[in-house]
Amino acid sequence: MSDSSSGTGSSALGPQRVRELLAAERVDTRAQIAALSRDYDGIIEANALVASDDEHDPDGSSTAFERAHVAALLKRAEEQLQELDRASERLESGGYGRCARCGEPIPTERLEARPAAATCVPCATR
Repeated sequence: MSDSSSGTGSSALGPQRVRELLAAERVDTRAQIAALSRDYDGIIEANALVASDDEHDPDGSSTAFERAHVAALLKRAEEQLQELDRASERLESGGYGRCARCGEPIPTERLEARPAAATCVPCATR
């Protein structure tokens, strides 16, 4: 059942291709983190320049929402970076390409679209 030529479970992706996909995702994710961090810092800085009375400021609640929204996106991007690190670890240990829940192979198409995927589609939708 295992594709011994790739070391990636039954995935048709070879280890070098997986490394390339993970590296590209890591670059994109780091760029996203940098952009979101700048946005978040900008919101905080802009908020410091105005009165900080959210209760009476008509824009206060929207500013708070925007800050919370950007913070959530930043947290998700940081989690994505951790998922990429775990995928790299699975690649090196020989577990990449197998579902962490059921042990079945993860389809190559899913891994190409989401290189950090740790579950097959049926398990991911449960």
